[in-house]
Formats: sequence, C-alpha cells, structure tokens
Amino acid sequence: MLYPLPVVLVAVTDGKGHDNLITVAWTGTVCTNPPMLSISVKPERYSHAMLLATGEFTVNLSTEKLARAVDFCGVRSGRDVDKFACMELRREAASQVQAPLLADSPVNIECRVTQRKTLGSHDLFLAKVLCVHADESCLDETGRLDLSRSRPIVYDHGGYYGLGKSLGRFGFSVQKKKGISRESGEKYGNRSKKRKGVKE
Repeated sequence: MLYPLPVVLVAVTDGKGHDNLITVAWTGTVCTNPPMLSISVKPERYSHAMLLATGEFTVNLSTEKLARAVDFCGVRSGRDVDKFACMELRREAASQVQAPLLADSPVNIECRVTQRKTLGSHDLFLAKVLCVHADESCLDETGRLDLSRSRPIVYDHGGYYGLGKSLGRFGFSVQKKKGISRESGEKYGNRSKKRKGVKE
C-alpha cells in the first residue's frame, strides 16, 4: 500500500553483448553516505540472471514521453524481444559500469551491487551509486536539478500518472521568508546530448 512509487527503467547486461531493460517500481534511496539505492527483482525475470552475472545496472528515470516504453519493458520479456529496438530507445556507454545508459532518460544513475537479499517473491539488490548523469535541460539557472522540467511519472496500483502541482519545498513549513529554498548539496553530471558523469 505504499503508493505512488517512482517507476524507472533499469538497464542491465550479461557482459557478453546482451543488454536488457526492465521496468521497476520497487526502488528507492537507502543511504546518503555512501550514496546507495535498492531495486527488487523476481528471480524468474530475464534481467535477474544478468544482475547476478555482472553485479551492475543503471537506473534511468522515466518521463511522460517514456510512458509507453516503461509499460512495454514491464510486460514483455527480454528473452523474446530486443526492447531497445522495439521501442526505438537509444543506449549509451556508461562511465563506471558495463550496463548501458538510456539516452532518452533525463537522469541516469550508475550502480554496483553490494548485497543481494533473498526475501521471498523478490530479491533485494542493494547497490552503491557510482555516478549520476543529468540532462542539461533539467538544470535550473543555478545548476540545481529540477526534475519537474522533465515531466516525471509515477506508478500507482497498475496506473501511470504524471505529477501534480508543487505544494511546497522541503522545509517550507518553518521558513520565515517566502522564496528561500533549501540547497540540496548534491552533485550532478551536466549533459546536453553528450553526458558527463560525476563520481560519488
């Protein structure tokens, strides 16, 4: 019942020339220092074996423009189709891992698995964030990431939804002056067509 959730496209490879994309809604931040995130994947999924083989993947944030591809990559298996080709998605080489980046995504996160926990229906993969790439179109005038510019989507009980209007920024309830924003302190690679990664 923890909905809505971010929905992302996770790219994996077997290290032998075969790549795949899998749609994941069970993902999230688990640690700040070191920066880490998690994804949950069923063992029977085609991508699961690739995750075990290389221990690497990329998380590619989804947008309204990618909604059809997000759904397709969640209901079709990489055993049967090349999802990149079917959805005419562009891949690019990552800087730290073997798995590709999805060039059509506004933000790409390169990850290396540190732990796998078998929980039951899903395996939980805990991974360290090695590098983050952000499209220049998603950066504001100060260079701060503004994901609302990319029109992100979320997943909610079988449906995909865009985000509504902003209701405030973190800390707005205790701000004394209107318009003061909290600086994130995070670093992002700046990319416009060509990408530059920022090592964490």
